[in-house]
Amino acid sequence: RRLVVARGIAVATGVVTAGFMGYGTYAARRLVTRHVSVMLPRLPRAADRYRIAVVSDIHLGPLLGRAHCQRVVDTINRTRPDLVTVVGDLVDAEVDDLRSAVAPLAGIEAADGVYYVTGNHEYYVDTAAWVDHVRELGLRPLANARDELAHFDLAGVNDVAGEGSDFGGPDFEAALGDRDPDRVSVLMAHQPVQIHDAVDHGVDLQLSGHTHGGQMWPLNYVAAAANPTLAGLDRYGDTQLYVTRGAGAFGPPVRIGADPDVTLLELRSGD
Repeated sequence: RRLVVARGIAVATGVVTAGFMGYGTYAARRLVTRHVSVMLPRLPRAADRYRIAVVSDIHLGPLLGRAHCQRVVDTINRTRPDLVTVVGDLVDAEVDDLRSAVAPLAGIEAADGVYYVTGNHEYYVDTAAWVDHVRELGLRPLANARDELAHFDLAGVNDVAGEGSDFGGPDFEAALGDRDPDRVSVLMAHQPVQIHDAVDHGVDLQLSGHTHGGQMWPLNYVAAAANPTLAGLDRYGDTQLYVTRGAGAFGPPVRIGADPDVTLLELRSGD
């Protein structure tokens, strides 16, 4: 009788586990679009309802290839953004291994352009080669740099994983040090932990990824402990932080309780 009970428990556990994994595999490929309104009191009235698409952690590689990239691009384009920000961890392999997989990125449409910063996974491969390649696809890398757009400054810093590497880590002073403090600033920084430097430099809004929203239980507890914000919109002093759950997955393409997303931020003026 005990043997029958033990076998029954083992079978039930296996069925439940298989069910969770099956659902998680399906969920990892089901991109959702999140719509989030962000109030920026200093934003000019002319920029009210400006739309920024935020996507991170696409993780193109051996498991997630061209079809996944095309799915992300189609989701972005359906939001009809004014601006697109790709906030790191785009790839998990070298350029020559993923030329076909990343090709759909050239089809992203946004009136004010598509911008990109490195994540920690770009430092596991030839970082400079990837930065050059995304530029060829029409994305503008912001490697510790800033562009002055019509209504706000858009800055980007390298990921903290780059410290000590040939490509280099984050340099907030280079990206933000000489800007006009009267202009609103939006910062692209892959990891939420970079928020403290953003606060020190008077950034209005930081856009990040990295956490995957925890991706699946029990990793969500680990990710929450390692990051100031796991997902969503948060505030640190006068600086707001938005963390997307990311569009892909690291390791097995499984997500449970943290659906992948592309976020459309609508900026609202204080006026």
